Amino acid sequence: MTTETTNRMDLVFRKLKAEGRTALIPFLTVGDPDLETTLAIIAELEAAGADILELGVPYSDPLADGPVIQRASTRALRGQVNIRTCMETALKARQAGSQLPFILFTYYNPVLQMGLDNFFAELDAHEISGLIIPDLPIEEAEDMRSRSRAAGINLVPLVAPTSSERIARIVNGASGFVYCVSSLGVTGERSSFHEGVDAFIQSVREATDLPVAVGFGISTGEQVARFAKICDGVVVGSAIVRKVEDVIPLLDSPSTRQAGLLQIREFVAQLKP
Repeated sequence: MTTETTNRMDLVFRKLKAEGRTALIPFLTVGDPDLETTLAIIAELEAAGADILELGVPYSDPLADGPVIQRASTRALRGQVNIRTCMETALKARQAGSQLPFILFTYYNPVLQMGLDNFFAELDAHEISGLIIPDLPIEEAEDMRSRSRAAGINLVPLVAPTSSERIARIVNGASGFVYCVSSLGVTGERSSFHEGVDAFIQSVREATDLPVAVGFGISTGEQVARFAKICDGVVVGSAIVRKVEDVIPLLDSPSTRQAGLLQIREFVAQLKP
């Protein structure tokens, strides 16, 4: 059973804090373009310097995902990828030698379909360190929070610039880290961010002792460096998923597969803060 003192995510944040470094947290849609390739990409991300990895469960009706991740989910769903196969992929990556903490990014309906008791037992069995459930409002999250605490799995809350007076309530009882949404709307690459994003992040930092990470729209090394100065972690999602999409023709051919994987590794390496 995972515990508070052995949760891989907590240990990584402690180590990085001691070293004065910021976590790079990539996001992948599991099963895009297929499960075998996802395993290979996880290895490349770790080699590129990723510290923690979000594993996105493909979903047919996402609320928080922009068009890039929606297309990735469509490709993964064609391969019958679901929440169980995403967990299995995490465990296979671990068995292949990965030391990364894994966060399962999923909507609430697949969790309910599994049943909460079974869901948390499977998270533990497949060595998942954290959970992000973007459509679970704080007002309805207490059962998930208590179960997460009991399982030693971090339930990471999303806090938006519009959260204002709800920030303290959202971060109270959170674990792992607090995920600050840098921009309004869905995920996707952006050239600019919410006007008050720095003040917003500072207000979140003042409300919690947990590490604070920022995501949504961050897509370049310059943007990662900009937020690394004020955050403990930076999440990059759509830009990496788009890079995977761009090199699918290379990944699909045995003769060019390694070249495609190398391009993904090099793209993520240049994001490292």
